[in-house]
Amino acid sequence: MDSASQSSRPLNIVLAASEAVPFAKTGGLADVAGALPPAIERLGHQATVFLPLYREAWRSGVPLKPLEIKLQVPVGSTLVEATLAQATLPGSTVPVYLIGQSRYFDRDGLYGRHGSDYPDNCERFVFFSRAILEAIVALKLRPDVIHCNDWQTGLIPVYLKAFYRSHPELAQAGTLMTIHNMAFQGMFWHWDMPVTGLGWDYFDWTKLEFHDRLNLLKGGLGDSDFLSTVSPTYAREIQTPEFGCGLDGLLRSRSDDLRGIVNGIDPAIWSPQLDRLIAHNYGAGNLAEGKAVCKASLQRRAGLAERPEVPIFAAIGRLDPQKGWDLLVPAADELLKEDVQLIVLGEGQPRFHDALDRLAARHPGKLRAFLEFSNLLAHQIIAGSDLFLMPSLYEPCGLTQLYSLAYGTVPIVRATGGLADTVVNATPETLAETTATGFAFRDPSVADLLEAIHRALALWPDSEAWHRLRLAGLQSDWTWDRSARSYVRLYQEIAQRAHT
Repeated sequence: MDSASQSSRPLNIVLAASEAVPFAKTGGLADVAGALPPAIERLGHQATVFLPLYREAWRSGVPLKPLEIKLQVPVGSTLVEATLAQATLPGSTVPVYLIGQSRYFDRDGLYGRHGSDYPDNCERFVFFSRAILEAIVALKLRPDVIHCNDWQTGLIPVYLKAFYRSHPELAQAGTLMTIHNMAFQGMFWHWDMPVTGLGWDYFDWTKLEFHDRLNLLKGGLGDSDFLSTVSPTYAREIQTPEFGCGLDGLLRSRSDDLRGIVNGIDPAIWSPQLDRLIAHNYGAGNLAEGKAVCKASLQRRAGLAERPEVPIFAAIGRLDPQKGWDLLVPAADELLKEDVQLIVLGEGQPRFHDALDRLAARHPGKLRAFLEFSNLLAHQIIAGSDLFLMPSLYEPCGLTQLYSLAYGTVPIVRATGGLADTVVNATPETLAETTATGFAFRDPSVADLLEAIHRALALWPDSEAWHRLRLAGLQSDWTWDRSARSYVRLYQEIAQRAHT
């Protein structure tokens, strides 16, 4: 098949992930796996999702239909039975196949409990990866591309090359391995190697071995046709020792096959025009009015004085050093000396909880910290605040800054990973061109964060410039349809390579 006809025909994509909204979620991977396949479908392509059948999936509220198919899955030297249940991703016709085995997946947590990983996680996801390939054969899916995500599916490209190329259903399947966070690689002691069913010749520094440990992500990075991660800047960063977590050399060797595609947001959930959780819906035509109503409502909810002239800063997410809280705490102490208000939503390390208590005591009436996770409050804070603080030390993609842009809330971010790719720094030039959408700083220091904050405060009194700034953010397109178009172009490239 020539490249022109290959690129124009509908593609058949299988997406393999260890979690997906609404079936199971611990992090951003679940949002990607739940939103990207319907966006692929809207572009005229076939998408199918494979997930583990966790206990949590039965509680998701989505109807699950057990199938008659039973699979015998090799795990080490034994065969383990896998069942299949079928569902559909809400708002689409995308089929979801959930791979069941109660010994592995009928548990309280997805990957562990009480902060500790399950000791058999290697075996659990060896089973999951092999079961996906067995299910593709049994269901006769014949995918053009198998899109693998993170270490839990890292062995799929390895198994495909080692064991499954003779199956007609998989003979021409290409593979894509997406890295959502390099810090998580699926590393296990070397005596788990027999569980994989691969020979000890695979326990080699060019394949699965990493400092005398078994590394499942490394296998996927080496054997996939293409690699991707969740922003162009992060794709460059992970090829350096600082961000590559020991695999930067492998990633540099595959730099020609590595792409960065920014995640998207679902406008059915995150849109100020449609959001039922906020005090007043608004868009480009009534941005100032809508923000004012939401701001007053938020100030009441937070127990802060209703003062429209005072800028509200917000920070939402895990209270953790990676999210920049060692910068935020001292910066907030300086910021709160100004005539401002600060609202925090999240929980995490106790030392940051204590620091927020001390800040509230030193700056009464200016700070409200909600030490919890609340979807309702997240929507209300993003809609009602004026500026959003996200000084992450690293951020592969980031979603909250995209939510803030969509709601006309101006982000202040560290220029790393996806934050660098999605926020246009306000400079005299970008403000004049009306392309600026926020404020960015580069060095992970309190001084640089405060410099960005003070630039924002200097612009705040200029109501016309401020309106243009937040309007530019609100009108930027960071939806999943945008991301899906980039993925489809990459899938087409993979399929062309697989068919030549």
